[in-house]
Amino acid sequence: MSTLLLASASPARAATLRAAGVEPLIRVADLDEEAILADHARSRPAGRPAATVAEAVLILARAKAEHVARASGATTTAGRPDATLGCDSLLELDGRALGKPGTAERAMRRWQLMRGRTGVLHTGHWLIGSDGRSVGKVSSTTVHFADISDAEIEAYVGTGEPLRVAGAFTIDGRGAAFVTGIEGDHHGVVGISLPLLRTMLAELGLAWTDFWA
Repeated sequence: MSTLLLASASPARAATLRAAGVEPLIRVADLDEEAILADHARSRPAGRPAATVAEAVLILARAKAEHVARASGATTTAGRPDATLGCDSLLELDGRALGKPGTAERAMRRWQLMRGRTGVLHTGHWLIGSDGRSVGKVSSTTVHFADISDAEIEAYVGTGEPLRVAGAFTIDGRGAAFVTGIEGDHHGVVGISLPLLRTMLAELGLAWTDFWA
């Protein structure tokens, strides 16, 4: 069985992999995401547009995968993993990137802005093989939000769930009732696109089915 090292603390990503037959090794990449994006912005040539939301999630996914691989020498107690994966998600609304709100006040404002509207959930994936080769791709899924009431928003925010997730919503938890439809891969909204990951593994000469436990 091939091994996948997941550079993420997200229980939803780990659960998605496990449900698909993959038991990931997990090592969290504790990075200052705002600082990473700021450094990248400063390094861009003068006159070049700022990174798009899709570019931003790929930058962060790469930073996470490379940090975990570099910090540990890409080895674990089980030996060298066959692949190391970093992921990052952001919701794009009106051209703005919306990450984890962090506070109830921000989550309330987000939902008052999002309700009845449509956004795009971008999830960046960066995969590093044991031979050092790497590949990065982005999953982008259109999400339609229900026009929920202030009372529903307050109740949802009160659960604490939206404070800890990109875009202040989930599609695999309490927030699922407030999503009226999606266009694209629903796994990408959870935070890891399995069809995309399969193709990325193939580009590195790795077979998805070899990672099944």
